[in-house]
Formats: sequence, C-alpha cells, structure tokens
Amino acid sequence: QMEDPIQLKEEGNKYFQASDYEKALQSYTQAIKLNKDKALQAVLYRNRAACFLKKEEYAKAASDASRAIDINASDIKALYRRSQALEKLGKLDQAFKDAQKCATLEPRNKNFQETLRRLGANIQEKVNARETLRIQFSTDSRVQKMFEILLDENSDKEKREKAANNLIVLGREEAGAERIFQNNGVNLLLQLIETKNPELILAAVRTLSGMCTGHKARATAILHYLGIDSICMWMSVDNEEISLAVCNLLQTITDCLLGQGKEEHHGKEEALVLDTQKDLRMITMRLLDMLVSKKVSGQGRDRALNLLNKNIPRKDLKDHDNSRSIFVIDNGLKKILKVVGQIPEMPDCLPLTENTQLTASVLLNKLYDDLRCDPERDNYRLICEEYIKSKIDPQDMDKTLHAVQIVSGVLQGPFDLGNKLLGMKGVMEMMVALCGSEREIDQLVAVEALIHASTKLSRATFIITNGVTLLKEIYKKTKNEKIKIRALVGLCKLGSAGGTDYGLRQFAEGSTEKLAKQCRKWLCNTSIDARTRKWAVEGLSYLTLDADVKDDFVEDEPALKAMFDLAKASDKTILYSVASALVNCTNSYDTKELVPELVQLAKFSKQHVPEEHPKDKKDFVVKRVKRLLKAGVVSALACMVKADSAILTDQSKELIARVFLALCEDPKDRGTIVAQGGGKALIPLAVEGTDVGKIKASHALAKIAAISNPDIAFPGERVYEVVRPLVSLLNTERDGLQNYEALLGLTNFSGRSDKLRLKIIKEKALPDIENYMFENHDQLRQAATECMCNLVVNKEVQERFVADGNDRLKLVVLLCGEDDEKVQVAAAGALAMLTAAQKKLCSKMTQVTTQWLEILQRLCLHDNMEVQHRGLVIAFNLISADKELAKKLVESELLEILTYIGKQEDHPKKQHIICVARDCLTKCMDYELIKPLSQA
Repeated sequence: QMEDPIQLKEEGNKYFQASDYEKALQSYTQAIKLNKDKALQAVLYRNRAACFLKKEEYAKAASDASRAIDINASDIKALYRRSQALEKLGKLDQAFKDAQKCATLEPRNKNFQETLRRLGANIQEKVNARETLRIQFSTDSRVQKMFEILLDENSDKEKREKAANNLIVLGREEAGAERIFQNNGVNLLLQLIETKNPELILAAVRTLSGMCTGHKARATAILHYLGIDSICMWMSVDNEEISLAVCNLLQTITDCLLGQGKEEHHGKEEALVLDTQKDLRMITMRLLDMLVSKKVSGQGRDRALNLLNKNIPRKDLKDHDNSRSIFVIDNGLKKILKVVGQIPEMPDCLPLTENTQLTASVLLNKLYDDLRCDPERDNYRLICEEYIKSKIDPQDMDKTLHAVQIVSGVLQGPFDLGNKLLGMKGVMEMMVALCGSEREIDQLVAVEALIHASTKLSRATFIITNGVTLLKEIYKKTKNEKIKIRALVGLCKLGSAGGTDYGLRQFAEGSTEKLAKQCRKWLCNTSIDARTRKWAVEGLSYLTLDADVKDDFVEDEPALKAMFDLAKASDKTILYSVASALVNCTNSYDTKELVPELVQLAKFSKQHVPEEHPKDKKDFVVKRVKRLLKAGVVSALACMVKADSAILTDQSKELIARVFLALCEDPKDRGTIVAQGGGKALIPLAVEGTDVGKIKASHALAKIAAISNPDIAFPGERVYEVVRPLVSLLNTERDGLQNYEALLGLTNFSGRSDKLRLKIIKEKALPDIENYMFENHDQLRQAATECMCNLVVNKEVQERFVADGNDRLKLVVLLCGEDDEKVQVAAAGALAMLTAAQKKLCSKMTQVTTQWLEILQRLCLHDNMEVQHRGLVIAFNLISADKELAKKLVESELLEILTYIGKQEDHPKKQHIICVARDCLTKCMDYELIKPLSQA
C-alpha cells in the first residue's frame, strides 16, 4: 500500500482514464487522507468530484468541488464541475453563477459559452413554468371565487358588480378565458344567465364574447354547448342592453367561423377540422326564423336583421362566392318580405321598432346587389312576384294591403326591382284605388307607397295623371294627422318630380309657406309618433327649396331642435331628409352659373329666365348659417355621421359634407365647429362616399386645418388621418380655392412635427407642392412655397434637393428674387434651412443660376427685416461651408453690405440682423480673408 499522495493521485488518474471510477475514487480518497499540501489537496478534491459526476452522485461531486474552490477560488475545473453537479441537482441559478465565473476566466472557451446559453434558457423556462403555474393557480382561485360571489344571492351588491366586471376582463385575456373554459366556466356562466338577473346575464354574455374572440375551436365549442336556439332566444328578449350583448356574442362567434377578426394560433387548433359551414348555415336559418316569430321582440328582430346585413352579402365584390346570399334568398327571402309587408297599425303585426322595416329593406337591397348574373336576379324577382301575388285577394282587403306594403318596402331597397314590381298587372291601379278607400289604414299605406313610387319620373307621370287629385282630396278632407302629412309629402315629391321649382303650387292650395308652417307644427308636436314626424321632415326637405320657407324655418328654433333630435334616431330616410333640408337652407347645392350673354339672348327671345330670389343672396345665406350653428347643427351632423353604414348612404354622406362646407365658410365659425365635434365627423366623410362628397368634406377639413391648431382640432393620431384628404385636393382637377386651402392646411401641419412631415411625404404630396411653386397664380405659389419652407426641415426632403438632375434648388433661389414679398419670405426661409443643413447645397447654389449672387445681395438689403435676416443667414451658411466660397463672396459687393450692416449701432428691433452680419465678418476674419479694422 502506497503512502505517497502524488503517486496515489497518478494511480487514480490512470484508473479514471480507464473508466474504473470506483478504484480511482479509492486512490483519490487515500491521497486526500495522507496529503498535507493545500495546492495538491485542491486537485485531489476536484478529481474526486469528477469521479462522483461519472457515478451520478451529484451532491458529493458538488461538495468536493466546493472544497477545492475553498482552497483556490479561481480553480476553473472545480468551478465547472460544481456547475455541472448543481445543474443536475436542479440548482440552476447556482450552476449559472459558476459557469459565468468560468466564462469570465476563459472568455474564448466555447464550451463555457454554450453551457451559459443552455443554463440561461433552462432558467427562463423554469421561471416561465413557475409563473404559469402561479397564474393558473391564482386565476383558478379567482374564477372560483367570482362565481361563488355571483351565484350567492346573499352576496353584497357591490361585491357582485365587482366580481362581474372582473369576470368580463378575465374573459378577454387568453389565459383567463382558457382557465374559465377548462374549469367548467361555460356551465357556470349558463347558470348566471338562468338567474334572469339582467346584470348577471350581461356579465355572463360579455364574458362569453371575450372567451370566443379570436379562438375558433373555443367559439365552436361554446356555440354547441349553449345551443343556437338558446342564443337566439336570449337575443329576442325585450331588453335593449341584453339583446345587444347577445348580438355581439353571436357576431363574435360568426367572425371566428368565417375566419375574421384577430387571428391567433392556439396550439393544435389549426390541426382541428371544424365544419364551420354547417354551423354558419344553422345560425343563418335561426336568424331567418327569428324574423317571422311573434315571440321575438322588435329589438331582437332588428338584431337578427343587422347580423344578416353584416355577414351574408360579400364585403368585396371581387370575391366570386356569393353562396351565402343565394342560400338566404332561397330559404329566407319570403320571410324578409313578410317583415317588410308588416303594417304597424294592424292588430296582427309582428313586434317592430321604428327601424325594423327600413333595416329589412336595406337587407333586400344588399342581397340584390350581391347577385352576380341576370338568372340570379330573375330568380329573386320571381320569388318576390310570387309572394306578392299570393297576397293579392280582391275578397280580402287586408291581404291586398300587405301586398302594397311589400312593394313599398322593396322600393326603399332595391329600387330597380321595386320599379319592376310596380309594373305587375294592377299594382299601380290598386295603389291609386286604395287612396280613395274610406278606411284610413288603406289611405295610409297607399299614400306611402305612392310616395316611394314617385321617385321615378316615369311612375310619377302616371301618379300625377291618376293620383294627384286623390292626394289633394285626402289632404283636405282627412282629420287623421298621419295621413294628412303623408299626403302633403306625396304632393311635395310629385311637385319635385314634375320638374318645376315650385310645383306644389299646382297641387295644393295655399302658399308653400303655409304648408311648411304646418309641417313645422307636426314636427314639434311630440304627441304625434316619431314615424309620422319624420314625414314632416321629408316634407320640409322639399319645401325648403323655396327661399321664403327656408328663411322662416331657420328662425323657428324649436322646429330645428326637433328635427335634430329626430336625426339622432339614425333612420335612413330621416337622415337623408334632414341633410336635404339643411343643404337647401345653406344653399350648398350645385347651381348653374348663368352666362350674361345667354341671359340677354333668352330675354330677347322672350324666354323665361329664372332670377335669384332675394333671400338666396349671400347675406341671407350667412344669417341662416349662423342661426343653424346657434341651434346646434354641428352636434346633430356629428351624430348622423356615426350612424350604421347600412343607414347612412353615400348620398346622405355627400349632403352632410355639403352642409359642413357651407358651415366652415366663415373662419370665425370654425372654432365652434371643431368644439362640437365637426373636425372628427368630417374625417370619415372625406374617406368614404361619393366622389363629390369626399371632395366637399376634404375641402371643409382644409378650411379647418388652415387656421386651427392641429393639436386641438384633430387631437392624438386623428391628425394623421386628415393628411390624405388634404393631399387629394392638390389634384389639378380640383379648383384653385381647394388647392390653396389644402396647401395652407398642409403648411400648418408640416410646421408641427417631423412625424407629420413624414406622413405628408408618404402620401406623395411633394411633387404636387413643387408643381404649385411654378404656378402663375400668386397665392398658390406663395402657399406652396410656405409649405415647402416647413417641409425642408425633414432630411428626406433635403436629400431630394441634394440629388443630381433636378431644378428644385434653382427654383427656390429664383423665388427668392420674386417681387412678391410673402413668396420671398418663404423661399428665403427654405433656402436658409437647406444651406444650414446641407453643406453640399451651399456650393450647388452657386451653380444653379448665374443670378444667385445678385439675388443674395438683394435679400441682404431688403426693406423687410424678416427677408433681410434670412438673406444674411444664407450668406453666413455659404461663408461657413467653404473658404473658397467665402473668398468669392468677399470679393463681391456683399462684403460692403455686410460691413455696412455690421457697423450699425445696436438696436433691439434689428439686433438679430446686425449680429448675423457681424458673425459673417468674424468668419471671414477667421479665414484671414479680411483683417480687423485696427490692423487694416
């Protein structure tokens, strides 16, 4: 038996290399007992640690490595072996610290770097797993606690409200939604709905909506668990808030099934094969069934129609698949027609709201527009004709009345189809005959149908011939206000269709002012139902073509406010009628400019020449605008713009845009318009609608942007949405005023921030702005130059000036020599900033035109101190940029100019000018191009 520790160590090493770890262990242990040298002791301990690692005795390995480290803290092998042992023991943090020390001692050791990376990843994974478990445990307990509070009838009301709100928030978070789902949450939410407590039902439905959002598999599972019949039943209740919440839930589920909304990946969900088409058809069928069920509330029916409107027709006509619309037409068109054909005044009428039938007409229109070919449209028409024929019964006037109401409803939807239905044998005659009926309900329905039918001139001619006398009789004899007002609107509409400005005078006794006064009375009479009062607005939309009527109307503040209140009801017809009346009152309709020569020719040939009514002159229009603003027209218009797209048609948007533009005419009124939400309301009008409407809205935005603080007029991110409409007005097809005010608005914006400047550049406005800098029109050239002056602060714009092969810099230099002082100020400002930011432009400026020096000297001697200061700054930039350039300036008359200005006595108003001139002279002295006066 050896007693030499060194020999024992060598022996142990041989055993270790031979993989005989047990004998190696014995040799090292014996050596440790005999050894008294500290350095050798550290080696023996770390070697024994290596044996323990091989034998997977990790605690002993860590202990021996620690003993070695206690002797020598920099023992890299001991540190690494302890790191390995600690990793196996699950003590990742300690293992990471040892590996980190190893990497510090030997930074280039790839093994240590790889160990550090692996340990770091493992630690993060462990932390994440621990956090996930903590959150799961915490979430599970929170969910359980919330349900306990909500389902306990004795719980404090405040606690229940808090728990309900917390549950909704949790359902919107992916982790929370999954925990609720996995812990029998859907069943517990169903129990909350079954309590019939409105607050608990709302909380449960909103939580379910959050859980379904962006998760197809979970949404499908929830749909099947709850059942579409139950969901539709909840949506049918006569509680607006609950009905809307359930509608949102069903929309969320539908979005998931259609693959819309936010797309998220949830583990293996993508591998699941879900038959979404079957579920979508099932939902569609139940919604169609809701339309004709008497158990469904009016609000529930509206929700079903809105869901069909939103999800059935194609959103993009480039998509060739219109199978959903075909399915609804084949399985539900007659059900939609039944809703359209309801007569609220009859006892068997389904529960309806004021908007139900109009929304059904909108759906009919969308379905018709979604058809791709004539055979599909013919099928649609045949179904309608068959259904209407089934309702016509000479022996049953009530059924016949429904047939007329259906035609009337279709005319408010797909008008071309409605026109064809009017051509069915006996339909028009039946409508005229019903006007002569003794029953008020017959007259009511027939008059409405005649009004809708008279929109087409060809039909109006028939009605003028056959129905006007009847309408006059009804208007004079009936005591029913509902019928009287409709008869009046019919006469108004026929007067308009007849092609005369004041056609009413042909059909109704009394002046238009008297008829308008009657309409205003109906409008203000709150005892009359809202639907009838809306007809009064439609009557006024025709009567206000008369200048006397519009002037009286804007003076009647109660009538105006009553009309604005009705406008907030978001009804398609009322929105159009209100907008039409306001267009008439503000004279914002298009008028043909009379050519004086043609007027004289017409008078010579004794033809009638329409003359402008005195109350249509500018002064009267301005007064009417002021009255409307005082009455709160902007708030009403802003509310109208928020209406659903199905109700707010492109034509209505155009009319609203026209009114806004008229309101913005006086700069003093623009602050009021912004304060009441006009700026915000104009943005969507400038983006969507008819081409004319978008131009008018963009022009109104330009008027506001030109003089308003953008931070106040368009706070936050909204200001960036305004840039595109303004840029659209730079098109050469727009008129000069639109170009000019758009440039003013962009100038205002470009002076606010570089982010706004970048947005203007991104919208490709620079080429148009540069073109207007060449414009002969002084104001356009000035506005464009001022805009460019603000834009040159941006580096991207500067690079455009630096680039070879363009005349941008030459144009700015030449504009500095213009006689127009405002153009000079803007151009000199742009040139001063460009030469300060880019030294290359200093030398380039001397090459673009031979007049550069003469122009610069004129700037430096200008009477306008602002121009003079900018000229001197340009001179300073040129001198600072290059000694040779400075020498060229010193050899010119500019030195004399600088000396003259620099020698002037200090003066508060001119000090900034004097200082720049002195700085120029100082720089020349630094170059030793001139000497101080004392050395001269």
